[in-house]
Amino acid sequence: MPRRTSRQSVQLSLPRNYRVADTLEFHQRDTEQVSERVDGTVLQKGLVWRGIPACLTVRFASRRAMAELAVDGPPRAGDAERFERLVRRMLGLTQPVAAFERKYRHHPALGPLIARHAGLRVPLVATPFEALSWAIISQQISVRAAVAARRKLVRAAGKAHSGGLLCYPDAQGVARLAPAELRAAGFTQGKAEALAALAHSVSRGELPLERWSETLPVEEIRSALLSRRGIGPWTVDYALMRGFGWLDGSLHGDVAMRRQLQRVLGSPEPVSAAQARDWLAAFSPWRALVAFHLWAA
Repeated sequence: MPRRTSRQSVQLSLPRNYRVADTLEFHQRDTEQVSERVDGTVLQKGLVWRGIPACLTVRFASRRAMAELAVDGPPRAGDAERFERLVRRMLGLTQPVAAFERKYRHHPALGPLIARHAGLRVPLVATPFEALSWAIISQQISVRAAVAARRKLVRAAGKAHSGGLLCYPDAQGVARLAPAELRAAGFTQGKAEALAALAHSVSRGELPLERWSETLPVEEIRSALLSRRGIGPWTVDYALMRGFGWLDGSLHGDVAMRRQLQRVLGSPEPVSAAQARDWLAAFSPWRALVAFHLWAA
């Protein structure tokens, strides 16, 4: 019997200086295109929607984004509103970028970066769980190695949309994987245990990520996550940025960001984590966006 497919769609206006290329580039990290595919100005992403395989398609045109979600199952009440919120968050349209740029465009160190990257915003992943699991995967390894490990996780979970793309697993999908399967996917014992523990905690409702994504109780999120083994401050701040759209995480522990800060400040010596933390503090509540400008540099 053929699967019943339901569809949701929304068309959104984009700011004049919206940087489409940034969003597309972020979702092109995996050159094998296992769960994301970019073709010109069209993005497709496999994801799990209410436990069901789905495919998100975003078509960019002049000052517009047309998004559609094809779900391998029947629709439910509230899907349209939930889908629009997801797309707005993923595209960074909820971020107060214009206010940030007005405030700091004349800053001696940050102003030139803003001028060079006007309109820069943080592209988000589809869910907080994807952000958290990606942050764990990428701890202390190169981006290339992290992308390869992420691909193996997607394949191990094995949830495919009828259109052909594999779906990035939800917490229940990862919780179903045995520790041996995570180890076989190339994860260290520590990362396998951290991923499994995270997935089981979310599945049991101990970490209500979806509720948190609507209310954003940052200190509650931080406290709950830091109590989990294998999750440290950098992982929490990165996940808050990529999964929740919170722009005030102090990513001073990131080595690449500190290297760029050294160049921007013209410092002859490497910038320490403590020095970066103190420098970023002046930019609250936009510290993560400042770090993102440094990465872009």
